[in-house]
Amino acid sequence: MAMPAGKSPILLICDDEPARHELAVKLGFLGESVITADAGNWRRGVANAHAVEAVLLGKYDTGEMRRLTGELESNLPLAAIVLLQAGEIPDFAGDGLRARMIAEPDATAHFRDLLDVLHKARLCHEYLAGAADEDISRGLAAVQGLIGVSPAIQRIREVVGRLADTELNVLITGDSGTGKEVVARNLHRISGREGKPFVPVNCGAIPGELLESELFGHERGAFTGAVATTVGRFERAHGGTLFLDEIGDMPLNMQVKLLRVLEEGSFEKVGGTRSIKADVRILTATHKNIEDMIALGQFREDLYYRINVFPIEMPPLRDRVEDIPLLLNELMRNIETGGKGSVRFNSAAVSALCSYAWPGNVRELANLVERMAILHPHGIVGVEQLPGKIRASAGQRDIAPEPQEIPQESPMPATSPDMPPVHGMDLKQYLANLEKDFIERALKDSGGVVKQAAERLQLRRTTLVEKMRRHGLKR
Repeated sequence: MAMPAGKSPILLICDDEPARHELAVKLGFLGESVITADAGNWRRGVANAHAVEAVLLGKYDTGEMRRLTGELESNLPLAAIVLLQAGEIPDFAGDGLRARMIAEPDATAHFRDLLDVLHKARLCHEYLAGAADEDISRGLAAVQGLIGVSPAIQRIREVVGRLADTELNVLITGDSGTGKEVVARNLHRISGREGKPFVPVNCGAIPGELLESELFGHERGAFTGAVATTVGRFERAHGGTLFLDEIGDMPLNMQVKLLRVLEEGSFEKVGGTRSIKADVRILTATHKNIEDMIALGQFREDLYYRINVFPIEMPPLRDRVEDIPLLLNELMRNIETGGKGSVRFNSAAVSALCSYAWPGNVRELANLVERMAILHPHGIVGVEQLPGKIRASAGQRDIAPEPQEIPQESPMPATSPDMPPVHGMDLKQYLANLEKDFIERALKDSGGVVKQAAERLQLRRTTLVEKMRRHGLKR
């Protein structure tokens, strides 16, 4: 099972000790758990080969790179390999190794670039983990939108694939926001009705007295205000699929009429006498417990057995937290593709998201990502930027883990928790470099306009100008 981002370590292999230490500090600042090593001793720090999500490789000559990547390919089968100093993937890499490699020569220049390459590496890791299971791989290829590696979502992908060539009526249950319509659209897309209309109807959003006309259409003069003949949803869905969402909200009198259509395969418009053939597949969904409604006399038992030929239950997001990092990547990609901006979450923030109960499920997660993209455009969201209820559920776990250094051949002096790292660090210079990095990024994103950059950094324009002068930065 894939672990949530930030829970699995990143292996940093670099023989340049100062560069290795500087990068480890940056990764720690982003909330990553880091194992550092040189090319000769990297195996000693890796306790669980399958847990390593990504390997960051420093600069090596071709011969050493060939040897090292060969070892990684054999010993870390699920880890993405990021080449930090290479502009392209080396020619010696075979297809299997090439699929795992990411060449990013400028990944360490800015925190955002480093965070981006970590996201790419985790996507690659999740792909490798999924491809290791033939059934999962086949499900991912066939089904769209059902993102995740959890056992629950894997089972749903498999069930959807098995139902592809059937005409069975399917009832999809689950809490609001879990993705019931996504399942319905997939059932339509991979069936023989692909290319024909997919017509969704929210039974709870249409007043009961209008629902019959909405579903079946009406003839002119059928009732007051019926000034023209209309086509109902059943006719629009001819040859395709009719998705009745929230069918638990359908009035009892409409349940009787729907049952008749399912039994006879035809219907009549409101005010009409001509029988119209209903060549549609019926998919239904609800967040209510239909069996309880039957006991209370609120839902017809005979209709329930008609629509519930094959049930699919969608799991709540809190029961598949290991899917949250993948869902985040997909949601962020959708925002960028739609031209709605961009945003990134550091690992501490992702861990906090994984600890939250998500009563609104995937829909609530999608809303959060959009909100963060508006509040922090092109920024990096940490725990402190998340809503209070999510921070509270995480117990304010916003302290980045310390990088882990592999013991060297010669013993090294111990340090207390209050002391700086063994090799020491100039905190003042590090913070100055961090400030310069963020100013450069803000200026770049603002097209060099100082006023806009100051607004992004929440600084006065004069303050930003002074900081630019101090760091030797030009507009």
